[in-house]
Amino acid sequence: MNSAADRRGLIYPDCEDISLSRQCEILNVSKGAFYYKPMGIDPYNLDLMDLIDRQFTKTPFYGSRRLKVWLNKNGHEVNRKRVQHLMRLMGIEAIYPKPNLSKRRHDHEIYPYLLKGIRILKPNYVWSTDITYIRIGRGFVYLTAIMDWFSRYVLSWKLSNTLAADFCVEALNEALEQCQPEIFNTDQGSRYTSSEFLKPLKARGIKISMDSKGRALDQ
Repeated sequence: MNSAADRRGLIYPDCEDISLSRQCEILNVSKGAFYYKPMGIDPYNLDLMDLIDRQFTKTPFYGSRRLKVWLNKNGHEVNRKRVQHLMRLMGIEAIYPKPNLSKRRHDHEIYPYLLKGIRILKPNYVWSTDITYIRIGRGFVYLTAIMDWFSRYVLSWKLSNTLAADFCVEALNEALEQCQPEIFNTDQGSRYTSSEFLKPLKARGIKISMDSKGRALDQ
């Protein structure tokens, strides 16, 4: 079978006879993969993102203010606005209660955390999803993955150069084509509370669990 790169090379966006969506379907190439280009960013900001990522993993309750102070103490004279911008690019935010969580937009739903005290003893009992960024040359891309909590097996994954919900929904649907869990756990990010993401879970009667962590796979 030809590689994904070879198959992408067979796609002609300007073809009048076959739509781009149909070409992607025939060649088994996702539209996201076809359009994907690494997001360019200067090397110093990439280094800062690496530092922020490592510190955030240790102290996920650090917001932009405390991360800015930490970076300054470690020799990086950056302002809070820059740290906020990089955190948005990375898709992370501090873990702390936010006001008016019950007043979300009507098309976004929040669900309770269902996993407290539960022992996960078999595959396909609990799945989870997460987003991280991957450094590529002088840019980066976002990676989302659907994972089974018991086996730690990655059921599907997708790349994107934006944090739009589309590639998360695409990864979810691909995983659900194989099997389905009893419970699906996410954080409360807007990508996961959107009707587009929740619809396939509801349609299959899958219980939805949400925590407030910056990353759903943190334990």
